[in-house]
Amino acid sequence: MSDSEQSKPTVRFVTVGEDYSGQRLDNFLTRELKGVPRTRLYKALRKGEIRVNKGRVKADYRLAAGDKVRIPPLRTPAPSEPPTVPRYWAAQLGERVVYEDGSLLVINKPSGLAVHGGSGLNYGMIECLRQLRPEDRYLELVHRLDRDTSGLIMVARKASALRELHRQLREDRVDKRYLALVPGKWPRNLRKVEAPLEKNTLKSGERMVRVSREGKPSITEFSVVERFDRATLVQAKPVTGRTHQIRVHALHAGFPLLGDAKYGSEKGEQLCRELGLKRLFLHAHELRFKLPGVGRLELQAPLDEDLEMALEKLRN
Repeated sequence: MSDSEQSKPTVRFVTVGEDYSGQRLDNFLTRELKGVPRTRLYKALRKGEIRVNKGRVKADYRLAAGDKVRIPPLRTPAPSEPPTVPRYWAAQLGERVVYEDGSLLVINKPSGLAVHGGSGLNYGMIECLRQLRPEDRYLELVHRLDRDTSGLIMVARKASALRELHRQLREDRVDKRYLALVPGKWPRNLRKVEAPLEKNTLKSGERMVRVSREGKPSITEFSVVERFDRATLVQAKPVTGRTHQIRVHALHAGFPLLGDAKYGSEKGEQLCRELGLKRLFLHAHELRFKLPGVGRLELQAPLDEDLEMALEKLRN
């Protein structure tokens, strides 16, 4: 056998250890196949190149200890230095730690920073944290926030914390509350939007979500926090956790969020210009959950200054 034949990459079979039980398959693969773009991983999953226990699975499949993952020899780019964290984001994240212990970090994520790299981005919040905190050998996202959404997001520092919090999320035991600003007068009796949501990817690669009978069941609870002459500040509690859920449900109710470049309205754009609002007004301001060994945590993150300024202009 020639040297080239011996060095030819082959299919690997990886048995999932206890530490990665409960982790999403796509996140597991990004660690096993460092440097491979997520778009390539998703393509391999769709084509059945990557399998779990000999069967086809989706990217959001939750791994269990003992699962056998078939990993093909996907081509990776030439090794390069990890992306340098811009000083701006490094300073922001360093100042926005809301809670920290040996098993969990909770960050008040700034608007404009994706939670992870991909889709043309070299880095996201998790990559920034891994470079800023090299002493942390285990940092994994517990859940996600849209790039333009600010607010509380959990990052596990131990696999046991990740598994436990994923269990609580699946059983609807994590109470997540958001503040959002919409144009017009939100009806006080509109307290729940229940509409199935379906993800679509446009030719440009942009991801859009729409209400569709073929979509997944989705529920968001809304309540009025403060009324203004031309807008309403509402609290949104997602009962389910679909992509863009609050944004699309608000649109479906006839009240697209202010500053939403993807699902917004002309009326909303005009009001944003008057308020000087240059971002999506959606902020994950409250988290309630139980952490083993700690007890019940109730965490809050105040609105960012630019959002508070918009509200002050409405009050005046």
